[in-house]
Amino acid sequence: MGHKSIEKVAVVIPNLNGAGYIKEAINSLLNQTFKATIIVIENASTDNSVTILENYGQKIITLHNAKNLGFAGGVNTGIIYALERGFHAIALFNNDAVADRKWLLNLVGSMNRCKDAGIITCRIQLSGNKLLDSTGEFYTIWGLPYPRGRGRSVNKYTSEEEVFGASGGASLYRSKMFEDIGIFDDKFFAYYEDIDISFRAQLSGWKVLYNPDAVVTHRQGETSKRMIKGFTVYQTFKNLPTLFWKNVPSDLLIQYGVRFTIAYSLMLIKAVVSGKFWPAVKGVTWSFILIPHTFSERYRIQKNRKVTSGYINSIIVHDLPPDQTGLRKLRKVFIGK
Repeated sequence: MGHKSIEKVAVVIPNLNGAGYIKEAINSLLNQTFKATIIVIENASTDNSVTILENYGQKIITLHNAKNLGFAGGVNTGIIYALERGFHAIALFNNDAVADRKWLLNLVGSMNRCKDAGIITCRIQLSGNKLLDSTGEFYTIWGLPYPRGRGRSVNKYTSEEEVFGASGGASLYRSKMFEDIGIFDDKFFAYYEDIDISFRAQLSGWKVLYNPDAVVTHRQGETSKRMIKGFTVYQTFKNLPTLFWKNVPSDLLIQYGVRFTIAYSLMLIKAVVSGKFWPAVKGVTWSFILIPHTFSERYRIQKNRKVTSGYINSIIVHDLPPDQTGLRKLRKVFIGK
């Protein structure tokens, strides 16, 4: 997939009530050694975000959404704007993150070296810079994704390497890839939309690369804290089935599907027992409502698949996510490992 050199880059920042920290994010991007166009998507904030953005004048571009379109719909506003103006690549950046000065330079360097890479992701460190947030996103044979390295020492994962997926919070996407596979699925709204687009990229033959020298610091969960109670639970139960059914190749549906059904059911029981009945059931209900969309997208994605099921099986983690301690204990009871 030989492609033109990446020179013209836009960075898209979705913002919802980020007045307390978005200046740090923008300033870190204005200070990059690789100069890019900064596009902030104002997702109908109710704080003084708009005033803060206006103070930057022509240093940034601000696009206003009439209502909160979530992460997926929000970044799509910026992606469409950038694609229409001929940008070679588009980086996404959380409003609660801060980038090292060479963050973008390193991402662009990797994309120029690896011509079949559709996405380059980076080392995302938690605030305090002692622990990791993500060094690539992974998908498991249980149908559950997870961020590699979360909570581990920043001294881990120091090699540039291929990974399954990229965090939407601080990654670079090749415009040609968006033109090939489409933009983010706005039905996800928030959570797992970045795994979905990474999965779709892999199915279409694009690679995802991790560059450990591209570093950002992230205040994990700042935007989620401002959402209504139960938001994360609702989005999780809505989006996990959509992610699974859209992307898992037919040859792998049965062996992955049995595990996913067990994991999803046990997660639902746990949510009910812990007092999160309504957001969990609402999420499950919406996953059924989305079935026509999910399977329409599945048909399109699988029809255009360019890699084998064997390849997908080889890049998926054949284990549970590290944080699934309950499922791990249950598995040990039944199969001894």
